Amino acid sequence: MEQILNFLLLFSSVLWEAMPFIVLGAVIAGILEEFLPQQAITKVLPKQVIPAVMIGAVLGLIFPMCECGIVVVMRRLLRKGLPLSCCIAYMLAGPIINLVVILSTWIAFAGHGIATEVVLLRVSMAFIVACTTGFIVHWQYLKHGNALLKPLAIPQNLTPLPIVSSNDGHKSASKTSFMQRLSNISSTALHDFVDITVFLILGAVLAALAKQWIGAREIDSFSQEQPILAIPAMMLMGFLMCLCSEADAFVAAQFTNMHISAKLAFLVLGPMLDIKLILMYTRVFRLRLILTIASSVIILVLVLCLLVHFIYQQNNWSGLPPVSVG
Repeated sequence: MEQILNFLLLFSSVLWEAMPFIVLGAVIAGILEEFLPQQAITKVLPKQVIPAVMIGAVLGLIFPMCECGIVVVMRRLLRKGLPLSCCIAYMLAGPIINLVVILSTWIAFAGHGIATEVVLLRVSMAFIVACTTGFIVHWQYLKHGNALLKPLAIPQNLTPLPIVSSNDGHKSASKTSFMQRLSNISSTALHDFVDITVFLILGAVLAALAKQWIGAREIDSFSQEQPILAIPAMMLMGFLMCLCSEADAFVAAQFTNMHISAKLAFLVLGPMLDIKLILMYTRVFRLRLILTIASSVIILVLVLCLLVHFIYQQNNWSGLPPVSVG
């Protein structure tokens, strides 16, 4: 009976934590679909791949979304002409490189004396992982094109809209009333909300089952005995727990005896790749692209966190809070 109650509590916590951001993402997606001109994005982006992907990685500063709602926004941006590589960079980095998450991360670690380190490392690592994955996806797109995408995510035809003649003989673009636009936004938002929420619920069920087998004390103890192995362990924990990027720093801060490299593994991988995100990706990407994104993120996060760990070791930095936090 206790296990059932724990499951229901964990399931509802994941679901209700993500739900407001799914709604917000769906509304933003509806607004983008209705008001964003079809060719506007492609006109302002650099033609070169490298700067375009780098801009995509910092779009979260303009469209701040956690990972729960960013998939629907990304899908609409993709349909509006934003290159796939830029969309991937935004989707991966957006939940970390935005002012809300940066502030929450700093607050979570402020009492530990390593807030600045954690924020700078988390943001820089997210930027590197997102951009590198974006470049890899660009290479894949050159080979496979829109075959990497599901039909609902394939960019619309970018040809200019036709000019229609009005009754008085003057040529003008067809105009839509405010109420009609509001109806279109609502329809798009509702469609995206229902489409994604199904997979959010499935992800919440799997995350609730996984959380019952994760013990914070065991993880903390393991990290002290095997600091290197704690990095993949925390990556797995981030994948299973499905925490919102605006709250995960407060969970990571509880592991006071854990090396900063393992905390970063949790804080960087979790918002980019977890159970619910994998399920959401299936509504946008084909299996080939999902595997490309997942493998790239896992390898890059692991390598970067190991690099951070060895740099701290070489410089005799502890990677731990300077004072004990109760």
